[in-house]
Amino acid sequence: MQFFFEVLIGGLLAGVMYSLVALGFVLIYKASGVFNFAQGAMVYFAALTFVGILAKGVPFGLAMLLALAVMVAFAVATERLVLRPLVNQPEISLFMATIGLAFFLEGLGPFLWGNESHEIKLGIPDEPIPALLERFNLSVSTFDLAAAVICGVLVAGLALFFQKTKIGRALRAVADDHQAALSIGIPLHVIWMIVWGVAGFVALVAGLLWGARNGVQLALVSVVLKALPVLILGGFTSVPGAIVGGLVVGSTEKLAEVFLGPYVGGGIESWFPYVLALLFLLVRPEGLFGERRIDRV
Repeated sequence: MQFFFEVLIGGLLAGVMYSLVALGFVLIYKASGVFNFAQGAMVYFAALTFVGILAKGVPFGLAMLLALAVMVAFAVATERLVLRPLVNQPEISLFMATIGLAFFLEGLGPFLWGNESHEIKLGIPDEPIPALLERFNLSVSTFDLAAAVICGVLVAGLALFFQKTKIGRALRAVADDHQAALSIGIPLHVIWMIVWGVAGFVALVAGLLWGARNGVQLALVSVVLKALPVLILGGFTSVPGAIVGGLVVGSTEKLAEVFLGPYVGGGIESWFPYVLALLFLLVRPEGLFGERRIDRV
C-alpha cells in the first residue's frame, strides 16, 4: 500500500504539470475555437529564450522578466500579423496559421540562441522530502511537489481570472462568435493579444519547469503530446477540466506502468493515456467539463 501511494502521488504531481501545458491550449481554443498547434513550440522557444538571456550574465529574475516580455511581444506580433487578417475566416485557416507559427518558432529559437541542449537550475532539489520520508516512509520528490504547487497556483489563478472578470466574459463571447462579439463592442484584437500573452506566460513557466526536469532542447516540443489526452478528458474549453484531466492522466499512466506494465512487456506509460482518451471519446466526446454541442436541424 505504501508503494501504491508513492506511485499515485508521483502521478498526481506529474499530472499537475500536464495540466499547465494543457492550459495553454485551452486559453487559445476558448478565444478562437482553434487548436493551437504552436503551443509546444512556444514552450520550447520561451525556455530557450530564458536560458539564452541567462547565458549573457543577466540575473535570474531579470532574465525571466525579459523572456516574458519577448513572449508578450510575440503575442502582439501574432495578433497583428497573423490573427487579425484571419478574423471570420474558416477555423481551418487559423489552425494552419498555428502550424506555420510552430515551425517558425522551432527555427527562430535555435537561430537566436543556438540549438545546444541547456540545463536550468531553479534551486529546487530533486530529492525526497525528508518529513514525508521520516514520518510516513513515502519517497516524494521535493522538485515534483514544488512544481505541482507552482502549476496549481497558476492554474487556479487563471481559472478565477477568466471566470470572474470582464475579460473572462469577453473571452467566452469571442469564442462563441467573432462577428457578434465585435458588434457589441468587444475589441477582438485586444482579447486575442491578452490571451496569447497569457498563453506565452504559461508556456514560459511550463518551459522552465519541464526544462529543469528534462533539459531545454527541441524534445520539449513533444511534451505537449501528453496534453492531448488531458484536453480530451477535461474538455477543450474548460480550465478546471484541464486540472482534472491532468490529474487523471498523470495518476493512471503511472499506476498502469507499475501494475499493468509487467503483463504487457512494459512501456505502457507512453501510450496508455491515449488509449484512455480514445475510450473516453466513445462515452463523452466533449470531455468531463466541455460544453455539449447540440445542432438543431
